[in-house]
Amino acid sequence: MSRFRDPPDPLFKRMNDSIGFDWRLAPYDVDQSRAHASALATLGVLDAEELEQIVSGLDSIAGELEREEFRIEPVDEDVHMAIERRLTEIAGPVGGKLHTGRSRNDQVATDVSMFVRAHSLTAIELIGELMGRLLELAERHRDWPMPGYTHLQRAQPIYLGHHLLAHFWMLRRDSERFRAALAAAGELPLGSGALAGVNWELDREAIAASLGFERLASNSLDAVSNRDFVLDYLYAAAVCGTHLSRLGQEIVLWSSQEFGFCEVADAFSSGSSIMPQKKNPDAAELLRAKAPRISSRLGSLLGSLHALPLGYSKDMQEDKEALFDAADTIQLCLAAAAGMLGGIEFDREALTAAAADEFPAATDVADMLVRRGVPFREAHGIVASIVRRALAEGRKLSDLGDEELEGLPPELGDEYRRLLEGQGWIDSKVSGPGTSAVRLAEQLEAATEALRELEA
Repeated sequence: MSRFRDPPDPLFKRMNDSIGFDWRLAPYDVDQSRAHASALATLGVLDAEELEQIVSGLDSIAGELEREEFRIEPVDEDVHMAIERRLTEIAGPVGGKLHTGRSRNDQVATDVSMFVRAHSLTAIELIGELMGRLLELAERHRDWPMPGYTHLQRAQPIYLGHHLLAHFWMLRRDSERFRAALAAAGELPLGSGALAGVNWELDREAIAASLGFERLASNSLDAVSNRDFVLDYLYAAAVCGTHLSRLGQEIVLWSSQEFGFCEVADAFSSGSSIMPQKKNPDAAELLRAKAPRISSRLGSLLGSLHALPLGYSKDMQEDKEALFDAADTIQLCLAAAAGMLGGIEFDREALTAAAADEFPAATDVADMLVRRGVPFREAHGIVASIVRRALAEGRKLSDLGDEELEGLPPELGDEYRRLLEGQGWIDSKVSGPGTSAVRLAEQLEAATEALRELEA
């Protein structure tokens, strides 16, 4: 018997019902309900036969969900009520006992925590697969020179393996952020009730152990109000999506005819409806486009929680669509990125030709002067004037005669030319995180160990 005399307006019902999206929580709600039923049996709320009836009914529901046979009825406001309705249909009136000692507030918080934990683990696994693909490519192309860029202008040459590993380390940080989200979601809210706790001393430790939670929520009001762990997940997904967008953008550039550094496999490309010659790197482009979609989900939930008083408010229902869409999107992007890299082909000749440009050697020429006692700022100015002259006359640095090397001591002319001819600029970068072959070998070992630790 409801305290309401009138039924909900159809418009309000459409606005209020969450069954259209929170059905994604159904498997977690079934698992949680099994653990809760066992706790109720321990308290004597359910006898052994009733517990068996409820668990058997929940098992049947789990089967229906797995076979996609579970039916949503018009009376179902949300997934929790749908499962309780179906349980009562299967097990009889005893199904109505299951809600003893819990509220939908702590029930929802627990289900969402379980969803975040499961999908954090999935993201970490997918990140590991993508890191493995990058490490494999870096090993294979460890000695392939290419130009490095700043401001999208050729800056200094590096090895392709070094560049690919930059994305590897970005992803490792992403895995750490998802681990933080996993840890944040490790606190069991169940037992908090609507906001003040419940009248039953549930064995929360046993429930936590059964469901894989490491800790128990300390404050019932905080527990039902808390969506920090969702924000942590969305932040991890937003940053990871941003990293993937940077990878995607580089592949878009590199696969263009203007660069010609690589070609994306047909399976991750598309053609044009009108131009038969086109091969578009659509998968890489979509990595760019999906990133702001994920970021917007983080912003949306931050907005929903902003200035919200403690206790459950319906605003918090907005956490689910944001979370579900972000999880689906980042998992798709990670899998697609790994697939795309699995078939990518790099053009060594094009990369080497671009890296052979002499102008990026300007820094090495300046360092040559520094070794002779010239202050770096002064050396920078000397080399800048030499570069300016070569560019103005459309010549290479090595084309300039000794008399044209303004500011360069005459005795350094031969060393200057040897430096430009040798093209050993990459292996001169001997600092710890540098691109030289020696440092890259060390970095590959470190990356291999980092991936091993992630997969452990």
